[in-house]
Amino acid sequence: MKIPKLRWVIAAMLCLATMINYADRLTLSVVSVDLRREFALTEQDYSHIVTLFMLAYAIMYAGSGYIVDRLGTRRGFAVFIFTWSVAQMLHAVSWGKWSLASFRFLLGLTEPGNFPAAAKAVAEWFPAEQRALGVGIFNAGSSLGSAIAPPMVALLTLRYGWRTAFLFTGSLGLMWLVGWLILYQPPHRNRWLRTAEYADIKDRVRPPAEAAPATRSTLDWRRVIRMRGCWTLILARFFTDPVIYFVIFWLPEYLRKERGFDLAMVGKYAWVPFIFGDVGYILGGWLSGRLIRSGWSVMSARKFVMALGAAVLPAAILAPLVPSAWMAIAATCFVTFGHALWVANLQSLPIDLFRGPEVGTATGFSGMGGAIGGILANLGTGYIVMHFSYSPIFLIAGLMHPLSAVLIYWLLPGDGRPLPGNGRPLPGNGDSNK
Repeated sequence: MKIPKLRWVIAAMLCLATMINYADRLTLSVVSVDLRREFALTEQDYSHIVTLFMLAYAIMYAGSGYIVDRLGTRRGFAVFIFTWSVAQMLHAVSWGKWSLASFRFLLGLTEPGNFPAAAKAVAEWFPAEQRALGVGIFNAGSSLGSAIAPPMVALLTLRYGWRTAFLFTGSLGLMWLVGWLILYQPPHRNRWLRTAEYADIKDRVRPPAEAAPATRSTLDWRRVIRMRGCWTLILARFFTDPVIYFVIFWLPEYLRKERGFDLAMVGKYAWVPFIFGDVGYILGGWLSGRLIRSGWSVMSARKFVMALGAAVLPAAILAPLVPSAWMAIAATCFVTFGHALWVANLQSLPIDLFRGPEVGTATGFSGMGGAIGGILANLGTGYIVMHFSYSPIFLIAGLMHPLSAVLIYWLLPGDGRPLPGNGRPLPGNGDSNK
């Protein structure tokens, strides 16, 4: 039996995994007030727990990319989703601050493997003009998970208690794992792929040799991190990832503390900004592909759409200033939409710039930069919110993407010229292998 349009089925699987990933991490923020009340935690205690998650996330993001490159996409993804699902379920047996923090740290060590593995899968299955759309589809899972988690977790918590919410969300990853092991192999080895579809993509995706697990002789992580493309992406994510982490970890807290929402209202309304994120991920991926097909170089198309997303982010500054809660949520919708345009293309760049055996490692290092930025931002958020207000946080969130867009335009050429330090030409006009 063959499955039609299999690469889009693969993309849907990646989207579902990312959705589970984000539902797992967002569960804590939805029930944070209830947990803080039960365990007698302050806002500063909560920020410490979130910071431990981010610390583990930063440590392992780089390591997870290297592990995925060494194990290969299929086995690497399986290892990480199994371990993070178990870590999520362990939250249900927490009995205080440090047990909760320990399980959160374990979740942080295991969740980042989702993104290097998903990026490698896109590199194996999608030609250059469809890569950003593939990346956009799997990243749309982050918004879907963030949208689904508040009502789902709120309902489970109100009916059965917060421990059940962690058990249920953790079990979703184990169910996904069964389907992944049945379905996934790279195109040249996949028994579900139609011959006609393979003939259509085989000369436009990475060659089969690049889908094999890397060895020590084919993968030198020190060389990767020294490349100009890698450290530019690290800087870009260092400044911009904390913005979406703020929305994920602190929006429910903001709505409950500053706008008077209860848990039921958070479940009813906190998902709305993430729907706009879904639209941005798909639109951002489609738009850069459309520009490439019309003759733009890959880098020029990616950077243009990223600049469009960055131009939307200053709307965040208005969120704490407007008089009504719905207006604050509307301002946050601009944040998630603009960030999604940005990410659909930023996370495509490691696939464009690096060889197949290096994609996971480069993605991991760039994600590590985002996680380190998230740690510092989260610590600052806890302190500023406790002693001042949310207004400075929203101000900073509105400015990070425009500043990072300037950085990207300055450091990465946009016309297909060779990128200094990467040792290979940038892809142009839709062909990633020229």
